[in-house]
Amino acid sequence: MGGGLPKQFRDWGGRPLLQATVEAFLAPGMPHLAGIALAVPESHLDEVRRWSFSAPCWVVTGGSTRQESVWAALSALPEEPLAPVMIHDAVRPFPPSAPLWEALEALNRFDGVLLGEPSTDTLKRVDAQGRVLGTEPREAFFRAQTPQIARLGTWLRAFQAADEAGFTATDDVALLERLGLAVKLVTSPGTNLKLTTPEDWDRTHPR
Repeated sequence: MGGGLPKQFRDWGGRPLLQATVEAFLAPGMPHLAGIALAVPESHLDEVRRWSFSAPCWVVTGGSTRQESVWAALSALPEEPLAPVMIHDAVRPFPPSAPLWEALEALNRFDGVLLGEPSTDTLKRVDAQGRVLGTEPREAFFRAQTPQIARLGTWLRAFQAADEAGFTATDDVALLERLGLAVKLVTSPGTNLKLTTPEDWDRTHPR
């Protein structure tokens, strides 16, 4: 997104994007939140602690990686091992309600659940030199989204095990997969967009 202010704190319709993302989860029709944990840079702790939501909110200092930040936020929550916990990207301000309800219901049968968008592109497998090795069936591939959901005790066990093994991943359910746990994917629309580039921002920014 470029230098300067971290994108989760840039103005989004009159408030920081992170705040707008949290408020999207508190909108009518969304699953009820019993609490919120936010991992933020130390430079923004005081600002975020001044925000007011309709659910209790714990604000902690983030780590040097996404994985460390998520673990810090999980560790701040009350010790309720069976509580479902949704881990969400700060820069996805359009969480879809229907897939979320479906995902939470699926947690009764699976260890973890994530939202994902079906791939509409033809996928090529290539080697280190860029030579095409084959074409993969796109029906078997999805773009991972958030929220990613598991019970608090499951998350903490997976993050602890990953830390002890020095294992890092680019999303959270990969830590569950590593332990052989059953993870379900719930189809989600492309509107659950992660704001990554200036073009994403310009296309979706509220006017």
